[in-house]
Amino acid sequence: MNFKLTIQYDGTDFHGWQRQGELRTVQGELTRALTLIDGLEVIVHGSGRTDAGVHAQGQVASVRVERNITPEKLRAAINGNVAKDLRIMQAQIASDDFHARHSALEKTYLYRVVNGPVMSPFWLRYAHHEARQLDLEGMTSCAAVFLGTHDWTAFSAAQSDTEGRTRTINHLEVSGRTDERSGEPMVEIKASADGFLRYMVRSIAGTLLAVGRGEIDEQHIKRAIEQGDRSLAGATAPAYGLTLLSVRYE
Repeated sequence: MNFKLTIQYDGTDFHGWQRQGELRTVQGELTRALTLIDGLEVIVHGSGRTDAGVHAQGQVASVRVERNITPEKLRAAINGNVAKDLRIMQAQIASDDFHARHSALEKTYLYRVVNGPVMSPFWLRYAHHEARQLDLEGMTSCAAVFLGTHDWTAFSAAQSDTEGRTRTINHLEVSGRTDERSGEPMVEIKASADGFLRYMVRSIAGTLLAVGRGEIDEQHIKRAIEQGDRSLAGATAPAYGLTLLSVRYE
């Protein structure tokens, strides 16, 4: 039986999604738990890889299980065999042709930045701290440059293991609000695309932060995209500020 799993995890203590030998990863933890439950070696397919330290509110995985089990019991069994920083929020029976990665139409990520002099301990693991005041209007204006279909070589890892680097960003929004817990300003960068390359969202976030600090402008970004020149983009923002919000399917 093919199952669709909706997953949340705090990425702080994981070495990312993908299995890597003896290192603790999300895929590795799920594979271990599901193999124990099913009594057979299983393969867990994620909608995409998240890097070490990146969190997920709505990661999706698909897995085939031979054992006759209800979605509710499968969820409880997995959650009972993994640590509390990883949770299956929902398990659903899926069609035989459903694949978490191949069936995905769009992914949405959120990058959080505490933009004030003090970093609340409540955000220490989940947001980046930028004490200098950011130009929110300038960041919002430059966000529009990223929309559309482009080659994202300048905004991805040099070793990105993919055949093509062309992706379509459907939505990129920069917004500001006051954090209710600390009273400090919070800047949020939300990006939706048909797919993302490794480090792509963090590179875009880092570039927009550089815009906010007045270090680069819209023309820098346009040249970076057109020329594929990483040196024209901003520094890659730290992993812990990034969360995979959701994955959209038919």
